[in-house]
Amino acid sequence: MLRFLRISHLAVLDLVEVEFDPGLNVLTGETGAGKSILVEAVGLLLGGRASGDLVRTGEDLASIEAIFENAGEELLVRREITSQGRSRAFINGALATAGALKDLSVRLIELHGQHEHQTLLDPSTHLDVIDAYGGLDRELAPTAAAFESMRARRDELGSLRAAANDRDSRLEFITFQLGELERAGLKAGVPGEDAELAAQRQVLANAERVERLCVESYAALYERDDAILAGLGQVWRRVGELAALDPQFQPYLDARDGIKSQLEDLAAFLRQYAAGIEASPARLQQVEERLALLERLKRKYGPTLQDVVARREALARERSDLERGDDRIAELDRDFAGARAQYVNAAERLSAARRHTAATFAAGVVTVLRDLAMEQTRFEMRFGPALPEAGWTARGVDTAEFFVSPNPGEDLRPLVRVVSGGELSRMMLAVKTLTATSRHGFSDAADRPASASAPGLIFDEVDAGIGGRVADVVGRKLRALGSAFQVLCITHLPQIAAYADTQFQIEKTVEGGRTRTRVQRLSDSGRVEELARMLGGEAITDGLRGSAREMLSERAAKLGGPSTRGPGESMAKGESERGKAKERGRAPRTRETNT
Repeated sequence: MLRFLRISHLAVLDLVEVEFDPGLNVLTGETGAGKSILVEAVGLLLGGRASGDLVRTGEDLASIEAIFENAGEELLVRREITSQGRSRAFINGALATAGALKDLSVRLIELHGQHEHQTLLDPSTHLDVIDAYGGLDRELAPTAAAFESMRARRDELGSLRAAANDRDSRLEFITFQLGELERAGLKAGVPGEDAELAAQRQVLANAERVERLCVESYAALYERDDAILAGLGQVWRRVGELAALDPQFQPYLDARDGIKSQLEDLAAFLRQYAAGIEASPARLQQVEERLALLERLKRKYGPTLQDVVARREALARERSDLERGDDRIAELDRDFAGARAQYVNAAERLSAARRHTAATFAAGVVTVLRDLAMEQTRFEMRFGPALPEAGWTARGVDTAEFFVSPNPGEDLRPLVRVVSGGELSRMMLAVKTLTATSRHGFSDAADRPASASAPGLIFDEVDAGIGGRVADVVGRKLRALGSAFQVLCITHLPQIAAYADTQFQIEKTVEGGRTRTRVQRLSDSGRVEELARMLGGEAITDGLRGSAREMLSERAAKLGGPSTRGPGESMAKGESERGKAKERGRAPRTRETNT
């Protein structure tokens, strides 16, 4: 349920704040006043695609934030959009992704925009409606899993068969490449051979210099008359005398054995290394040739030596598969046949569930349409032939389409070819009423217990193409839906607005070269004025006001409530509500802002 909404710097809006109530909330106002922008803002808040074009001209950042209530818990959701098109989302102050917002929206709001009813004209969406109404996830999930398993085996089998058609030439090619790699004698798990050879080449290419440096260093340490190791003995004797006189020299004296040991090790290594140097042009040539071979293999199969080894192993596996290709094809054929049979069984169970659900759904649509002044309408879903195997999908093998006959004596025909705009709007309302109630386990709105948790519903101009008596029954249906869910409805029809539990007026004016948008919660007297405007246009007369009062009284009588409140009671209630809003730290329910 949407409790509070704040929008800043979005499109033509500078700042709009509004608190919504349970039940049926109706938003009215002239065309272009900004009603649909409120709906678009909620869509952005719940993961809709953001664009920098939505940021108001001259501003760097647009933001939408709302407080939702779900199962007794309040959630604060915020979305920011920069003029460069980047966006950030927050849930209870923590960063969130747009995907997380979409997942959250399932529990919070179902948004039905101005043109969504056009989706009913696309037969490919009709099965989705049935799946949503029937809650067929239990049947859809195994069908999707079986399809993925079948597809994986089919793809592998196709690849293997395609390879088998070219097996001989492929085997010859792989054998050639493997021969080249195997002759190289590369060892798996020893990827650093090229680095070791490069180091050997460096030494061999400078063998004479290396040997000379080793001999000279060894002599300086050990062999010459002034050798360092011999001279150190005299140094340590003197340091020993100094330590006896001053303890500060003792640490250096203590380290003498370690220093002597390191220098002796260095001398031994220099002698050994010099003796082991192979100043052989032949060995250098071998190293150069080996490195050249490894570089060529890396260019061909690399870029690293480890990649070359991995390529050799992959080619060996492929050769093995090709050599036993017939056995593997037969094995995959059996696996594919089993996966296909599993998919067919799952799809058949899904199809049976859909047919059962479709019959219940069609009966429900007829019942709801009867309440929406389409008493003689017949409606059903007709299933076509199953898709050919090439057309099977994770959603099964069914083809189906809604058929309707809105008038007595007419045959059932595809919905897309029959209904008018007004009929289509009512059918969309019927569909959304059924799917919303069934999704939360209620047979209809009246069955929903007051304690049950369910999202709010937003309808943007569900009244398209209707008027008069039909508008009255649509309003009554929306009011009934509002007894089970919070409903936000944008409408231009006074017949619908008169059924609202709460009515808001959205008004846009231009003052001093700036646009001012006002979202105002209407009192009883304010509703009379707004309904009179909706009835008669710009010139509001006492007659129109009387008609508006009569309309409100008639709706109240139908619903069994009081017709109107007195002006004093209305004013007191408004002041009380604004006081409570301030106490909760929220904006007052009436807000007038520059845009």
